Amino acid sequence: MDLDLFIPAFVTLFVVMDPIGISPLFMALTQGRTARERRGIALRACGTAGLLLILFAFLGENVLNFLGISMPAFRISGGILLLLLALDMVFERRTARRKDQSEDGVDSHDDPSVFPLAIPIMAGPGSIATVILLSGQGDGFSGVVLAVAVMVVVLLIAFILFNASSLLEHVLRETGIKVVTRLLGMLLSALAVQFILEGLRDFGLMG
Repeated sequence: MDLDLFIPAFVTLFVVMDPIGISPLFMALTQGRTARERRGIALRACGTAGLLLILFAFLGENVLNFLGISMPAFRISGGILLLLLALDMVFERRTARRKDQSEDGVDSHDDPSVFPLAIPIMAGPGSIATVILLSGQGDGFSGVVLAVAVMVVVLLIAFILFNASSLLEHVLRETGIKVVTRLLGMLLSALAVQFILEGLRDFGLMG
């Protein structure tokens, strides 16, 4: 594989997916889980995101077009879902729900691996658009191979960083985690609003 294509492609997807930036978010979403549970969540999140991105690497925008979904609509819907999650993080509604479930003797099976980690945080509009763009580079099938190879490396890095979240949680402890969770909720809400605004702009509803 040509390194002249691989390196810039890797940097592009790495910056868009931002595994370093979403690692604290993974920690906040899996607060109170055991190391084994976190490994499972990390594996499912990376696997789900990988399968979705591979699908788009091979089929590109034809998938959305077949379903009658535009990229701006996908961006807006992802932004709305992220905004709802961000509000839960800021006001600690997720923590309250889990506490109520434990008091009622109900085991919480709230699994963030597919949503919101895999979709739309890891395999969101930006990552999908990047993979579609990368798969169009090169001659014939080589662009698809490039996109898949870059995606595998980035997801592997994300998986390693996710598994290091237990160490970070041990350092921050409960009070620090609460502060980080609310701060990340605010940042996530800003990201969600940005997704929505970009989608509206793509529709031509904003200048």
